Amino acid sequence: MSLIGLDIGTTGCKCTVFEEQGNVLSYAYQEYPLERPAAGHAELNPENVWNAACTVIKQALSECPSTHVAALSISSIGEAAIPVDRQGRALANSILCTDVRGAEECQYLEEILGRERIMDLTGIPPHPMYTICKVMWIKRNQPEIFNNAWKFLLFEDYIIYRLTGETVIDYSLAARTMAFNVVEKKWAAEIFEAASIDPGLFSKPALSGTPAAVVKPQLARELGLSSETLAVTGGHDQICAAVGGGILSEKIAVDGIGTVECITPAFGQPLRNPQMMKNNFNCAPHALEGLYATYAFNFTGGGLLKWFRDCFARHEKEEAAKSGGNVYAQLDQQAPREPTSLLVLPHFAGAGTPYMNPQAQGAILGLTFDHTQADVYRAMLEGVTYEMAYNMECLNNAGIIVDSLRAVGGGAKSDLWLQIKADIMQRPVERLNVDEAGTLGTAILAGTAAGVYNSLEEATAQLVTVKQTFLPDSRNREIYQRQYQRYKQIYPRINDI
Repeated sequence: MSLIGLDIGTTGCKCTVFEEQGNVLSYAYQEYPLERPAAGHAELNPENVWNAACTVIKQALSECPSTHVAALSISSIGEAAIPVDRQGRALANSILCTDVRGAEECQYLEEILGRERIMDLTGIPPHPMYTICKVMWIKRNQPEIFNNAWKFLLFEDYIIYRLTGETVIDYSLAARTMAFNVVEKKWAAEIFEAASIDPGLFSKPALSGTPAAVVKPQLARELGLSSETLAVTGGHDQICAAVGGGILSEKIAVDGIGTVECITPAFGQPLRNPQMMKNNFNCAPHALEGLYATYAFNFTGGGLLKWFRDCFARHEKEEAAKSGGNVYAQLDQQAPREPTSLLVLPHFAGAGTPYMNPQAQGAILGLTFDHTQADVYRAMLEGVTYEMAYNMECLNNAGIIVDSLRAVGGGAKSDLWLQIKADIMQRPVERLNVDEAGTLGTAILAGTAAGVYNSLEEATAQLVTVKQTFLPDSRNREIYQRQYQRYKQIYPRINDI
């Protein structure tokens, strides 16, 4: 018996087939193009995403043809919604969160309801990125699409609908619409009334790990699934990563170190206080009933290192390609063992929380002729870590305590980076046995729904273990504390220029 975790991302989707003991049987990935039809616009073609999802399921199952898939579950990007007609056909591309459309609509909702009321209802500081603003924009600017829409489906419930014919969305993804009441766990009538949108245009909300239906028989045969394979609600990708990292209690957080870095802590009651709103932290239902979570993120985590690799480490990149080695491991080896005197502001793609400033710019400060490429590389690891340390400070001020971090994603493979994190944040940083926390999290949700596991707690206790712990090095504490205080002064100065 096996389980499938399917992850729908911005630029591609991946499918991992797990044994019930947590071992990976197979993996497949398929990219799809991001479309930019006009300046400031960002869209995905839903049919491309659906075809890619089918491809990765078939490809992954072709590598283990005798396996019986008990259930599958989906994690996905948030915010983006697809208008579909009564036959389930997509009427237009999905508008992504980075698309500039929806700003006037968000401002209108703020004027009608006020920022505090929106935050109190939805757990989200108002922002144009969210689904309800995009749907309002479509209604005003593309009435032919809006008037023919039967539903607006986000990518999780869109894939579930294509698989089963049922429209159901989990609470954590519904919370990315800015139209979901995160306390009462239902669509927020007050938001829909202000937006002049019918809540019936959205799917039925349900807890993560809720069975939707079995996959349609003919489709199951085409994909290599069983006629009994159950499709199960998953969640927003960060919530699924939290499940896959075993974050099912307070004072611990998963640190997803990918192209974007995101720290996701759990807490036991809904927090929507002024500090949460000031720092642009959301409050979302966790996959485990009764828990909540938030996202502290930086747009340039591993993305900054990729930029450095491509612009300044081409020789190392070529050497790694020839030898089959890892260029980042090579750069780690070349980096100095001691903290640098440089400061890197990592806002090369704008700033995430707490600023949420798409116009923010990055900087490298303190350069002299004595500095080398290796110094700058380590300084970039330090800079993105200072940024996340500041987010941790803001979380603490909002009442969310994080005593330890569990690192997952590509960046978690770097001993150097994890030690820098432990030193700067003065907290233990744990490396897990999990490479793909997101797809493992969805597989755990699928397995719990199918009865393979009795609970999320049982599943994570069985499948998620700590491989290595990085403890703060007292020798670097004073240096990094001094540098961190300097770091916090950079953003306002750079962005006042």
